[in-house]
Parts: sequence; C-alpha cells; structure tokens
Amino acid sequence: MRPERRLRSALPYQILTFVVFVAAWELFVHLRGGLLIPRFTETVEATVKLLGSAELWQAMYVSNQALVLGFLVAVVVGVPTGIMLGRYRLLERFADVYLNILLVTPMAAIIPLLVMSVGFGLASRVILVTIFSIVMVVVNSRAGVRQVDPSLIEMARSFGAGEREIWTRILLPGALPAIMTGIRLGLGRAVTGMVIVELLMVSTALGGLILEYRGLFKAPQLYGTIVIILAEALLLISVARWGERKLTRNRSVR
Repeated sequence: MRPERRLRSALPYQILTFVVFVAAWELFVHLRGGLLIPRFTETVEATVKLLGSAELWQAMYVSNQALVLGFLVAVVVGVPTGIMLGRYRLLERFADVYLNILLVTPMAAIIPLLVMSVGFGLASRVILVTIFSIVMVVVNSRAGVRQVDPSLIEMARSFGAGEREIWTRILLPGALPAIMTGIRLGLGRAVTGMVIVELLMVSTALGGLILEYRGLFKAPQLYGTIVIILAEALLLISVARWGERKLTRNRSVR
C-alpha cells in the first residue's frame, strides 16, 4: 500500500483518537480540575496567542540553536562511528563499554559536570543535546551494518570487489534504512535534551518559559508551550521519516 493511501486509511482512526482524547481531557478537568489543569479550549486559545508573541519565537530561536548544532554533531560523528563499529569487531571491543555507559547513565546527572567544566553557555547545551542523541545514531548505524548478509560480501570479494566497492555497493546501501531510523530516533532524543538542559541547567528560552509560567500559575500558557514543543518535535520527526522513505525508495528503485 502506498504511503498516501495508508495515510488516508488511518486518518479516520486518528481523528477518532483525538476526539476521545479531547473528551477525556474535558471530563477530567470537569471532575478533578484545579488551578494547574486548564480546559482544552483554554489551552488552544493560549497556544494561538503564544504563536503570535515575539517572546515565544525568540525562545525557540535560542533553544533551536542548541538543537541544530547538537544534532548535527551527533549525526556527523555518530553515523561514521556506528558504521566503523559494525564493520570492525576489534574497534567495537574498545568502544562498546562507553556506549553502554551512555545508554544507562541518567543524563540529568551529567548536567552538573557540564556546568563545572564548560559553564552555562551554548557549548554546554550543545554537548548535552549531542550526548542525548548520539547513542541512538551510533547503535542503529552499527546494527544496520551488522544486518547486512555476510554472504553478499563474500560473493563480492569472489568477483574481485575491493574494500571500497564493498562499502559503496553493499554495506552502506544495506545499512541505510537502519541509519535513517537512528537519525529519526536521535532527533526525538535531541528535542528531549534541548528541553531538559534548559529546565535543569539554565532557565532560558523554552525551558525558561515553562518555569516562568509554572511559577506564575499560568496553566494555559504552560500547556500551550508544551504543545508547541511537541508539535515541533512531531514535525521534525515527520520530515526525517519522509527523508527516510525517499532515500530507501530510491535505493530500491536502483
């Protein structure tokens, strides 16, 4: 089934799910609502007003600086690293322990270390976003190389293919879907890191708005800011998924 048809077939279910969600929200506010739980309509109104305010766009500009730079570093470093780890087992033996540390370490615990070593500036926020997202990129890139059928490599070598041809014609095309999946998952983690670093390390930009609205008990604006962050994350992931489909489709056509 083509993606357009699949989207049209799933649209009624998505609308129904959204209606049920809104109804449950309104019912919960009616039964248990308080000062910090606004109605759905109040949240929508606050979100629209926030989108028209210069304060929000300035905060998004500052936050997305760390997001863009940190995610680019994660992709530029993570994809080649994952590919090399998947190809060379000896290299993986040295690096695997560090990947496991990044996977199990609570990222919030790294923030004080960054503050003491780098400070409160853009560099520390970029580093944390990179740490949040690079693990997903590396692990999925490594898995993509590992899932390539070894018999294809042996067959290519039997026909006289060199290491360069094996990389360009077998390993990289075969690992591309997993690499793109890692980039998409890493993008979602990068957005999480962007918000967490602003909430826990320095009260600025979008994280600063969340803390400000929470402190002033402005529940509609608080929820509206969170909705805008979620909308940005979903938009970025959708763009990444679209790029993944285009790349894998072109590879299959070839």
